[in-house]
Amino acid sequence: ARAKAVFEKDAVGGEDVVDNIISAFQFANNDVFRAVTHNKGIMNGTIAVANATGQDSRAIEAAANAYAANSGQYRSLSKWSKDENGNLVGYLELPLSVGIVGGIANVHPTAKICNKILGATSAQELACIMTATGLAQNYSAIRALSTEGIQKGHMRLHARNLAAAAGAANEQIDKIVQKMIEEKNISLDKAKELVNEI
Repeated sequence: ARAKAVFEKDAVGGEDVVDNIISAFQFANNDVFRAVTHNKGIMNGTIAVANATGQDSRAIEAAANAYAANSGQYRSLSKWSKDENGNLVGYLELPLSVGIVGGIANVHPTAKICNKILGATSAQELACIMTATGLAQNYSAIRALSTEGIQKGHMRLHARNLAAAAGAANEQIDKIVQKMIEEKNISLDKAKELVNEI
């Protein structure tokens, strides 16, 4: 299955971010250790859909990893480039063997609901959805890596979750997150303290 997406350079963060994403891809495509982490991120999205729809996730992982090495060297599953306007182009191809008839997909209640929500009418359509999800996951990770960095992005998300867990109202969360980051104290106790102050 194949997925392709074009992201306008301004929406991505500008020409420098586009170039950084392409550089990160090239690094993953030429370094086996970076490729493993890069491809793991792709599979995080793909396997989430596989699990939700009752697919054989081990077979999907094995096939994807074999496909990543089909050139004789383990490489990035995704490809990133620029189009003639400088926009970011992402492409992903995965050898997915999935089904919508038979197996657990039609028996397990959660898989049945997930398949109904997705509305895939063929195995090929489901495979395309899974591939597009993998590409979206890869874009998110590689963009974070190319801009603020994965660690900083995860810490901000963690701070948001802590603020919500501390009982912050939706309109308070951004302010509490910013305060925790500024004070370099991202903890549930600090989030509760800030909720009480506001």
